[in-house]
Amino acid sequence: MAKLKISKKISTSLINSLGAGVVPRTGLEHIAVGREKELKSLLQNLDDIAEGIAAFRFIIGNYGSGKSFILHLLRNRALEQGFVVADADLSSQRRLAGSNNEGLATYRELMSCLATKTRPDGGALIAILEGWINKIQQQVAQDTGMRPNDEGFDDQVEAKIREVVQYIEDLVHGFDFGNVIIAYWRGYRLDDDEMKGAAMRWLRGEFNTKTEARNALGVRVIIDDDSWYDYIRIVAKFVAEIGYKGLVILLDEAVNLYQIPATVTREKNYNRLLGIFNDTMQCKAENLGVFIGGTTKFLEDPHRGLFADGAWRRRTKESRFVAQAGVQEYLGPVIRLNPLTEDEILALLKNISEIHTLNFGYQQKLTNRDLQKFVGEIVNRLGADALLTPGEIVRDFIGILNVMYQNDGISFTDIIQGADFKPTVVGQDVDLGEDDVAEFSL
Repeated sequence: MAKLKISKKISTSLINSLGAGVVPRTGLEHIAVGREKELKSLLQNLDDIAEGIAAFRFIIGNYGSGKSFILHLLRNRALEQGFVVADADLSSQRRLAGSNNEGLATYRELMSCLATKTRPDGGALIAILEGWINKIQQQVAQDTGMRPNDEGFDDQVEAKIREVVQYIEDLVHGFDFGNVIIAYWRGYRLDDDEMKGAAMRWLRGEFNTKTEARNALGVRVIIDDDSWYDYIRIVAKFVAEIGYKGLVILLDEAVNLYQIPATVTREKNYNRLLGIFNDTMQCKAENLGVFIGGTTKFLEDPHRGLFADGAWRRRTKESRFVAQAGVQEYLGPVIRLNPLTEDEILALLKNISEIHTLNFGYQQKLTNRDLQKFVGEIVNRLGADALLTPGEIVRDFIGILNVMYQNDGISFTDIIQGADFKPTVVGQDVDLGEDDVAEFSL
């Protein structure tokens, strides 16, 4: 068997994240099992987005079933392929709409998390703009033979910048967005940090009043709770025009919309989501993908979920023909994450065991039979009808590996067959936010 090749940095990140019950940001390919069809469908969406089409998908599953994992895996693939990616977790402070700028808060989080292949950890907005300006400067120098300090060079650059800006001016709010891009270029050209800073504040949605924006930049609008999605569309078109394949938006923890106590506010968020859904599915947006992770209740609850609205139910309810056939459908707007099979769980545990031994530098002791016993013990103690999710199993398994590594005299069998071994159980139907649940989504 080939020796696993993985850096110490990645193996440490994987072990620490898995042990803490959170999804790792890197190295996911080393532990990905059992989601090939789902991932293939999502990667097809990336191909469509790169062709100028928009996409919208729900990733639906119970706590710990793999929603966050597959969103992170998609994030990494999108970055590798040349997309700009932004991800955010919805919460009580970050929603799609609200009376206290909760929608704007989501936009601000997305802009702060904006990432590219060369800036995968976020904060890429400045790098995107200045990288684009540098490319235009190089192109002008190559085409004209001029140097940056030559008279007329900056005018040539600005003309190229305006060519791109013209492509987005016909979008809603595109004219003002274009003016801010020009303002950033002029700040860059004049080495005016104040003007560049003002442009960045505007693009990140940080101006609170139109007067403030007009005094700083000469624009008469600001990004607010009602308009933020319009600017997501503009950013998608803009990054596609300057050389990226498009913009991918990942929103997790959509259960927080389901848990909004006020009916009016909850429905306002669902209506905003419906507007985004219709906009992308009808391809009114370009080069934009929106992928949302949520629980089954968020989607199907007839009283508080999306299914409470007839429009949502028509758009997302599974076809009766698919249901009758007993098969999974991967091309519709909803991807449902079924539980992993026992063989897939065993493969996952084997991968984690290998990473753990590599990370801490000890000899592998566990056999396939040991892993089967571990899964068997969990089933026996929780009951055959218990829904086993990777999130719960992985945390327990990492904990056992850590104990064995730190205590040579304790065997794997002693731990899993001991009276004190109690597998972690995460409630499936309790009304808790996903931030309050020990969820690792594989």
